[in-house]
Amino acid sequence: MGKDSFVQILYLKEIDSTQNLLKKLIKSKEIEAPFAVVSDLQSAGVGSRDNTWNSQEGNLFLSFAIKLSDLPKDLKLESASIYFSYLFKSLLCEEGSSVWIKWPNDFYIDDKKTGGMITNLEGDAIICGLGLNLVTSPVGFAKLDIIVDKKEILRKYFKKIDEKFLWKQVFSKYELEFYKNKNFFTHNQNTKIPLEDVKLQQDGSIISNGERIYSRR
Repeated sequence: MGKDSFVQILYLKEIDSTQNLLKKLIKSKEIEAPFAVVSDLQSAGVGSRDNTWNSQEGNLFLSFAIKLSDLPKDLKLESASIYFSYLFKSLLCEEGSSVWIKWPNDFYIDDKKTGGMITNLEGDAIICGLGLNLVTSPVGFAKLDIIVDKKEILRKYFKKIDEKFLWKQVFSKYELEFYKNKNFFTHNQNTKIPLEDVKLQQDGSIISNGERIYSRR
C-alpha cells in the first residue's frame, strides 16, 4: 500500500480484475475514494464493450476511484473516459511518447491500439479502469513507444488529476487532435461507425447521421 499523492494506491502482483476488486471495496465501504488498485498481472481484465483485455505481465493494469464531488463542475459524466484518458495521454506525451487518443478512450501508437480506459459509476464515485501495454503487446496491438517507471508515472498522473483541470481546458486540446480519427471506426450498440464522417461536439459526444453518440464507457 502506498500514498505518493492524494490517492491511496494498493499495489498487487496478480489479480483477476483491478476493476472488480475496486468496485467490491467501494461497495462494501471497506475503502472510500480517492483510491487506486494496480496489478502487475490480470487474469480477467475488463475492456470496452465488456470485452476481455488481454493481460501480459509487466503492463499497466490500473483502476482508480474519484468522488463525483471532486470532478470538474463542467465535466459531463458520459465523457469522463475522454477526460481521464486525455490527461494520461498528455502526461505520456510530456515524457516523449507519440501516443494519441482514438475517440473516445483508446490509446494508439500510429494505427495500432496500445491501451484503453473505461469508466463506471459506483455510489458517489466514478471508477476508471486503464490498461496499457508498457512492455509487451499481443499480435496486432502496439506497446508504448517510451519506457516509463510505473510508480513514477502514476504519481505524476494523480498529481495531474488533483490539479482539477476544467473539461473545457482538456477538450480544447483534445479537439485539435481529433482529425487523427478520420481513418478509424468506433462502435455504437454493436454498429460500426466511420469516424471520418462524424462531428465532434463541445461535450465530447459525436454526431453521426443526425444522431448524438456519447462514449458510454
